[in-house]
Amino acid sequence: MSETTDINGFDTLAKLWRKVCHERGEAIAHREKTFGIWQSHSWLDWFEQSRAIGLGLMELGLERGQVVSVLSEDRLEWLQADLGIVGAGGITNGIYTTDSARQLAFLVDDSQSRFLLVENDEQLDKYLAERDAMPTVAKVIVIERKGLRDFSDPDVLFLDELIELGRAAADSERRFDQRIDEGRSDDIRMLIYTSGTTGMPKGAMISHRNVLFMLERGNRMLDVREGDEQLCFLPLSHILERVISVDMPIFKGVRVNFAENPETVFDNLREISPHAFTAVPRLWEKLYSAITDQRREATAFGRWAFDRAVSVGHRYHATEKPGAGLRLAHLFWNAVVLRNLRDLIGMRRIRRATTGAAPIAPELIRWFNAIGVPLYEGYGMTESTGIISLNTPSRHRIGSVGVPLPDTEVKISESGEILVRGQHVFEGYWNRPEQTAEDLRDGWLHTGDSGRLDDGLLTITGRIKDIIITAGGKNIAPAEIESKLKFSPYIADAVVIGDQRKYLTCLIMIDRDNVETWAQRHQVPFSDYRSLCRAEAVQELIGSVVHDVNQQFAQVEQIKYFRLIEVLLSADDEELTATMKLKRAQVEKNYRDLIDAMY
Repeated sequence: MSETTDINGFDTLAKLWRKVCHERGEAIAHREKTFGIWQSHSWLDWFEQSRAIGLGLMELGLERGQVVSVLSEDRLEWLQADLGIVGAGGITNGIYTTDSARQLAFLVDDSQSRFLLVENDEQLDKYLAERDAMPTVAKVIVIERKGLRDFSDPDVLFLDELIELGRAAADSERRFDQRIDEGRSDDIRMLIYTSGTTGMPKGAMISHRNVLFMLERGNRMLDVREGDEQLCFLPLSHILERVISVDMPIFKGVRVNFAENPETVFDNLREISPHAFTAVPRLWEKLYSAITDQRREATAFGRWAFDRAVSVGHRYHATEKPGAGLRLAHLFWNAVVLRNLRDLIGMRRIRRATTGAAPIAPELIRWFNAIGVPLYEGYGMTESTGIISLNTPSRHRIGSVGVPLPDTEVKISESGEILVRGQHVFEGYWNRPEQTAEDLRDGWLHTGDSGRLDDGLLTITGRIKDIIITAGGKNIAPAEIESKLKFSPYIADAVVIGDQRKYLTCLIMIDRDNVETWAQRHQVPFSDYRSLCRAEAVQELIGSVVHDVNQQFAQVEQIKYFRLIEVLLSADDEELTATMKLKRAQVEKNYRDLIDAMY
């Protein structure tokens, strides 16, 4: 395994960032909408704004190795603060805006954050509500003044004031450069808190060495190119988005466009038409659902043409060496239907699309491939700096999560657990030596996932803790069943139940938009979300999906009964993580009566 820990002679991201910002100068680094118009910002803008923020924090007392937490939606100031903090020798800790005041207090206190950067008055209110629980915070910095014109608090200042403080600092350029020069590869670049699906969140320490290794090896598989356009919309508190939208663009010169908000992602996709796009399965599922819904609204001829084009696309991409007839048919249907479809969804220039962070139905990957969107599944975790393995154009198999990163090792333990070793493996958990020792043993990261290696390609079979052992002693991985269910446009999420029980049951969260549209089309009366879930026709609709999925599994793996979760869950609810994944243990606890009624 290679011992390289730098890129082009740089041992920290901050040193590389300083160099490329000066080299790229006035070239566009970021684009963000202001009053509905895309505005461009250069690499030099990024460096100068970040330097002012970093120096401002230094003037307020930020010392090397101290943590600064950021509580904001994706925006330019997030990145400016991030590299300002890192350049000043600090550690950036991103916090999801959906976290409650109590969760914020835990994360700030656990990370011993010296400063807290918040986006607006809504996020500031969370701090004010739990101020006494965050004793390490010396100052809170607010990005937006809207709604806070007359606000005054000795512990709070605004970002523009911090920037002015940094610009007025004595000997500023030399001091900031010195902080960058003092950095070392084993310094912590960022804290990324785990989602808390199996307990309290833990702060994973990701070093500069981890990041630089990931960038160089990851690029060999991802084929990132200078000048690529991409869309930033997943939370920057998540390891995947931070690597893709902050660190990789520094390395490769990618232009990052910020989505206006989570609701405008599809609109912004059409405006940008990125060369590369990475999203969690839930977004790919929603995109598929939106397209299939539009198909249902088309004329009979339009539906026939769509189905014919997709069918030819399936056969073309499933055939290793298509014959002349198939090539000609694909050329025709691509020109008549598929190219227009890709234009419609903002994938006109797409060269590579990737998915990860949760299981995805193989049928969904095949469908996107059929319409000309090359979708590749990958696998990773916070503790591996985002990527462990990835399917690539040259080496892929649908259903697997691809081949491990170059210069890393993956093996399967005797118990079936996936173990990982390499310089992308994190430095440990912040102030959690016991849990670090539990997950890092003899240099191997114990992922907690079960899987298998076939011909060098890794396949995930589920979380070890999620394996269901039925009363009859049968071991069942629920992830594959749940993934098949979620392929339906009418199902947003599902949790299969059955541990120590006679048979499997399932709790299902419907896709509100698609089920509402279906109900309206079929004249099914409903007044709210609860009545929609209880409608007999909706129950039959979901029952038909469950029946079809059951046919793909052995008798013991089939779902006997299901119930719909009648509460419209959001990331604010304890059942969901900030990345919209159901917390299995929490769901089973909160809906115990509903589960027991099925047995």
